[in-house]
Amino acid sequence: MTGIVFDIKEFALNDGGGIRTTVFLKGCPLRCAWCHNPEGLSPLPELYLKKSGCINCGLCRRDCQHEECKKFGRCLYICPRDLVTVAGEEWEAGDLAEKLLRHREVYAESGGGITLSGGEPLLQADFCVELLSRLRGKVNCAIETSGYAEERDFRRVAELCDTVIMDIKLADPEKHKSYTGKDNLKILKNAAWLKESGIDHLFRTPLIPGITDTRENLAAIAEIVGESEIELLSYNNLAPAKYESVGRKYALNIPDTRDQNPDLALFKRAKLRK
Repeated sequence: MTGIVFDIKEFALNDGGGIRTTVFLKGCPLRCAWCHNPEGLSPLPELYLKKSGCINCGLCRRDCQHEECKKFGRCLYICPRDLVTVAGEEWEAGDLAEKLLRHREVYAESGGGITLSGGEPLLQADFCVELLSRLRGKVNCAIETSGYAEERDFRRVAELCDTVIMDIKLADPEKHKSYTGKDNLKILKNAAWLKESGIDHLFRTPLIPGITDTRENLAAIAEIVGESEIELLSYNNLAPAKYESVGRKYALNIPDTRDQNPDLALFKRAKLRK
């Protein structure tokens, strides 16, 4: 079985415990206004043009005879600064598992492993199941997910993971739909199951100024999380620069807010990871 991957980040330190390799899978059913991986939204491979450093030589726009380049309307190989690439590559599960297991000794020594991320990896649930089945028992496996997936897909993938890292962005269903394009019913059902599953898990909330970091939203999320562990993530202001590279526009206009200081007392029952 094959899947579409847009990045493989080795020696990652923020996607689970220890040193890890994070596999970013293409496609996401949500359209979070603050998404910091716009190249992961479409489920299909797409042209990725890095604007910074471009000298506007026009070479990539010339007629190209490479079959793999024709569908993108650009030559992927001629750029003198290697700024023209494709976000999204097809991988066979067995080949990807073999590549990921090459560093299994490093993972074991550091308490690390493999993390599936995205996009939304559960959009490729069948591929995740096959890949994790090849990795399970050989290396620690984790997944980073929005939780927006059918219950069957969420559970069968989660049960193959040692750790599930799941976002809880907005508690109110209407606000969730307004800022992500979908309501949060599936997410809340999957979160409730995860809490009772016995699977090691961590909830995360990105602190988007004026949207997710309000006292009302954080208090509601604290109730959802209960006694589970939660991590509050500072707003990432580096996202807008990536949107132009894949022909999209970043809609939010939010200043960099490094001094976010939410009321941590709201999470008195939760295990707050700082």
